[in-house]
Amino acid sequence: MMALIRAELLKVVTTRLWWVMLIVMLAYVGLSLGFFIVFAGQGGPEGEAIVPARGTLAFQESLWSAGAGGSLFAAVLGVVMMTSEYRYQTITTTLLVAPKRVRVVAAKLAATMVVGVVLGLAVLALTGLAIAGSVLASGGDLAFNATIARVAASVLAVLALYTLFGLGLGALVKNQVGALIAVIAWVYVVDSIVNAIPALQPVGKFTPGGATAALTNVGAGFGLDTAYLLPAWAGGAVLLGYALIFSALASVTTLRRDIT
Repeated sequence: MMALIRAELLKVVTTRLWWVMLIVMLAYVGLSLGFFIVFAGQGGPEGEAIVPARGTLAFQESLWSAGAGGSLFAAVLGVVMMTSEYRYQTITTTLLVAPKRVRVVAAKLAATMVVGVVLGLAVLALTGLAIAGSVLASGGDLAFNATIARVAASVLAVLALYTLFGLGLGALVKNQVGALIAVIAWVYVVDSIVNAIPALQPVGKFTPGGATAALTNVGAGFGLDTAYLLPAWAGGAVLLGYALIFSALASVTTLRRDIT
């Protein structure tokens, strides 16, 4: 089993896409962190601070959640991990080497989780460096409390689970372009609209985006209305539910599909 997992991980790290996606994700999160740091303490349209001042504990707590913005890149990588097997017909070789599809599916799910965790650790490392630099430069003291620990763990979980979402969607759709369009449209269009329109927020809080926002919510920063969100534990449960559903989709479709 471990050999299969190592083989799946080798497929990922020996392709350029893995490194490109990692670099682009870190660049995107880095730009977000830079924006929040630059505008920390500045007033919004109604005079409220968009991001708490750099010397405050609320600033550090809110910035740790910025890494969840890399979830789209995690989902895209999950899609490619599955759809590339069909696009380049490597699924045939994989199943010839390991004809027991249950073991192949289990290895893919495990490898996907590992990839998601690695993405999460990279994002958290970048976030930690950005926070440390900005706080120390402003003369503040670095802090670590239960809220920061929860948010950091939540970002790690979000990126790992979104990678599973992508894997499941890729297994269901199989067509790489179609699956990529679907995941980008969902994250950037559907999820964003549903969570931005007040009338739709009772539904939006149960979407992956709403659950992610609940899981990483610290009640301050970014000028967002978070009153409609689920409690953090409930957001985590919803996100885990989606992960289980998409993992089941990946399992069922791979076990039953004719690959010839």
